[in-house]
Amino acid sequence: MENKKILLTGVTGFLGSHLVIQLLNRGYSVKGTLRNSARIDSIKKIIGEYSSKLQNLSFTEIDLSDDLEKWKEVMAGIDFVMHVASPFPTTLPKDEKDLILPAKNGTLNVLRSAQAAGVKRIVITSSSGAAVYGERKNGVFSEKDWTNVNNKQDTTPYFRSKTIAEKAAWDYASNTPGAPELVTILPGAILGPVIDKSDSGNSVNIVKKMMDGSMPAIPKIGFETVDVRSVAEAHIKALEYREAPGNRYLCANGFLQFKDVANILRQHFPRRKVPSRTLPDFMVRLFSYVDQETKPVLNDLGAQRLIDNSKIKEELYWQPISLEESVKDTVESLIRLNIV
Repeated sequence: MENKKILLTGVTGFLGSHLVIQLLNRGYSVKGTLRNSARIDSIKKIIGEYSSKLQNLSFTEIDLSDDLEKWKEVMAGIDFVMHVASPFPTTLPKDEKDLILPAKNGTLNVLRSAQAAGVKRIVITSSSGAAVYGERKNGVFSEKDWTNVNNKQDTTPYFRSKTIAEKAAWDYASNTPGAPELVTILPGAILGPVIDKSDSGNSVNIVKKMMDGSMPAIPKIGFETVDVRSVAEAHIKALEYREAPGNRYLCANGFLQFKDVANILRQHFPRRKVPSRTLPDFMVRLFSYVDQETKPVLNDLGAQRLIDNSKIKEELYWQPISLEESVKDTVESLIRLNIV
């Protein structure tokens, strides 16, 4: 696989930046897509702190909403694709089509242009949110489960967009002769070290708010969680392992409640003031009218949606970083970058 050229969409994002570092350090050449070429110099400087192979990194400016012909130009000469980019708002959009259409159409344009370029395999970043919502709030979920997008009471526009986009990808791969091999990775809430101050990932905000005093009490919410470095590794395994094509892989390492995060913070950062009181559910709902970032997580109040990660461990030999280490490294990076 050495010297193979990867197209990585969303190279400047939280996951994308970790993924490009691991790809470069494994000998791949990477062409990263981004929406604004003004960020190229800053992201190169950041990546250069973690990899000595910047000569194998190039960039191209393109958006998920751009037309197929432009995607075909970008895809020329590419061997493999990692499609990470997807709209991810911190607040609920006024019109869910602003999320769903770019996610779905962007994914299909990537697949169509990849097929035209003779790309061998595509790894797409979906989300555990494409598997665990809309049917039940408690229990264990596997790759056989799909989120019910028709149940809008227990799904958000973002999770509906991820589900619709992933289903569109599988429909294309199954029904199009000569389509590239397809693998999808479905991460849980992603924590881990922040390397780019301008894009720290939405899940990291949970830790940030506990550290900076903006979360005075802890809601009864938890998510299946995973370290960003382990998610990046899972993508590379999905790219390299012969048996991976045709599979979805849920990618999480255990259910982490907000109170568990707080306990880890108190243990490793005893001088920091970390919230200890529990916030009643009705107070969380009231607070969501003031803090719009709270609204997307209301469906998870009191819920326990667990993930069976045996498939990714057994088939891809995936060994994730512990959640305690992930939380600790998250905070240390936030402190180092003066975010908290």
